[in-house]
Amino acid sequence: MAVADKIENAPAERKANPVKSFITGGFGGICNVLSGHPLDTIKVRLQTMPRPPPGEKPMYTGTFDCAAKTIRQEGVRGLYRGMSAPLTGVAPIFAMCFAGYAVGKRLQQRGEDAKLTYSQIFVAGSFSGLFSTFIMAPGERIKVLLQTQGTGPNGEKKYTGMIDCAKKLYKEGGLRSVFKGSCATMLRDVPANGLYFMAYEMLTDEYKRRYNRPNVDLIPAIFAGGLAGVFYWIGGMPADVLKSRLQTAPEGKFNGVRAVFVDLLKHEGITALYRGFTPVIIRAFPANAATFFGIELANAFFRLVAPNF
Repeated sequence: MAVADKIENAPAERKANPVKSFITGGFGGICNVLSGHPLDTIKVRLQTMPRPPPGEKPMYTGTFDCAAKTIRQEGVRGLYRGMSAPLTGVAPIFAMCFAGYAVGKRLQQRGEDAKLTYSQIFVAGSFSGLFSTFIMAPGERIKVLLQTQGTGPNGEKKYTGMIDCAKKLYKEGGLRSVFKGSCATMLRDVPANGLYFMAYEMLTDEYKRRYNRPNVDLIPAIFAGGLAGVFYWIGGMPADVLKSRLQTAPEGKFNGVRAVFVDLLKHEGITALYRGFTPVIIRAFPANAATFFGIELANAFFRLVAPNF
């Protein structure tokens, strides 16, 4: 059956509710961070490790080497460094992301039960990236600085935590310093969010069509969410590498994401845009499966206590 036929014959859906999506997305985001932060720390450290002098080995040779050295030098807690920033901000970040997705869908729906095409779902998902960037960018900036401090040659730890980091960034460069990397964050999230939501909707639509179900069940939702996370990182990884490098670079080294890109191509080649890909993909499935586990659990709760919400 053609994709167009699948969309046409799919069961009608109610018009998107941004408020409900805000609540369920926030709960799903908490599940995401709790399950995936250690591998996110490894990803950031691989992306931002210093360039080794000629003839010398890099600080980390790969995912497992980075994990082993982190645990040996800092204990297991080192893998959770910087978690306070995303955990504190994750509810509003994911809430804004899923609310933005619902708004993007609602703007394109012409009736209460209008079914969107997958290209429209991609547009709605991309729109969600605009919504979440304003909260995501400063949280990402603080997170990567906390994750990477103490990993350089001198082992200096400049920040004692999330609040201290935010205060020092503001003192050094004002809001511009706190929001450093916002364009790179948007460059990652706009297309990657589109892929994320489109993949999830395609997989769950196929399940509902094949088994004639009005709603996706929990286990298929978890599986579809995990695969959607993989699609997100396939599309978003290059911009994420540029973002991490820009956000951890000393002040004045780069004047924007384009300068980071030129420097990376000159010294390391195009393959460096996927540095840290292994821990990202290992993390992507369980973390995003946990996200949609939380979302579908919240949706089930709303269907039980407020079916018309």
